[in-house]
Amino acid sequence: MDFQNKVVIVTGGASGIGLACCREFAERHAAVAVVDLNPKAARRAVRELRSWGGRVESFSFDVSKEAQVESGVARIAKKLGGIDILVNNAGIQRYASATTCPEEEWDLVLNVNLKSAFLMSKHVIPRMIKRGGGAIVSTGSAQSVAAQSNSVHYVVSKHGILGLTRSLALDYARQNIRANCVMPGAIDTPMLRWAVSLGPDPEGALAACNRMHIRGKMGQPEEVARVVAFLASDLASFITGAGVAVDGGALVPVGGMAFQEGGLSAAKS
Repeated sequence: MDFQNKVVIVTGGASGIGLACCREFAERHAAVAVVDLNPKAARRAVRELRSWGGRVESFSFDVSKEAQVESGVARIAKKLGGIDILVNNAGIQRYASATTCPEEEWDLVLNVNLKSAFLMSKHVIPRMIKRGGGAIVSTGSAQSVAAQSNSVHYVVSKHGILGLTRSLALDYARQNIRANCVMPGAIDTPMLRWAVSLGPDPEGALAACNRMHIRGKMGQPEEVARVVAFLASDLASFITGAGVAVDGGALVPVGGMAFQEGGLSAAKS
C-alpha cells in the first residue's frame, strides 16, 4: 500500500480518526491535504506529520458550505497537483430525540456529517476523472446500519453516509472511481472522550464503550485508518459500494454483550 505520487484529502484531519488517516497516508508516501475548520489544529497536525518526511499541507475551510468547498478544493489541487483520494471524515456528535432536537441542531449535524461529504465529493470527482479515476472513503459508523438512543440526527447522518457511498459507487464506476464507507464502533478519540464527559459517570460510560465490543475494548484511531488506507489502495480494486464494519464485533452479538453475558446464552453455559 504505497501512495507515492498520490494526493489525498482528509476532512476533519486534525484530530481523532482523521489525524490517524493523515498519518497513515503520510507514512505511505502520499501528499496529504489536512482539511480542518480549526486552522491552528490543522497547522499543528501538519507540523507533526511532516516529521515523517512526506508532503503535508493544511487547508482550513467549512466543508458544509459549497462556495468554500469549491474554492478549497481548487486550492488543494493547485498546490498539490491534483486529487486522487478523498477521505470524507469530518463529523460531530450531538444528542437528542425527534421530539427534543432543535431544528438548528438537526441542520448542524446533517450539514457537517453528511452534506460535507456530498459537497466534497461533488467538487473532487471531476478532478479525479481528469486523472483517470480515484477512490473515496467516507467515515460512517456502526450507526450507519444500527441506532443509538437519543441520537436521531447523528444516526440519520450516518445512515446517509452509507447511502451516499452506494450512490457514488454506482454513478461513477465507469469513470474508474470507487467509493466505500468504514463503519467504526466506539473509537477512543477526543470526540468520544467529550461525549462521555457529558454524563454523570464518565468512567462508567468508558467501561460500557469497552464492554460493547466482543473483545472487551474500544478501538484506536489507527485501527480505522489502516482500513481506510486499504480501501483507498489498489489492493482493494474490486471493492466498491461497501460498508466495512471496523467495530470490534460490536454488531455481531444478538441483543448486545449485556444480553450475551446475562441472557439465554449465559443460561446454557
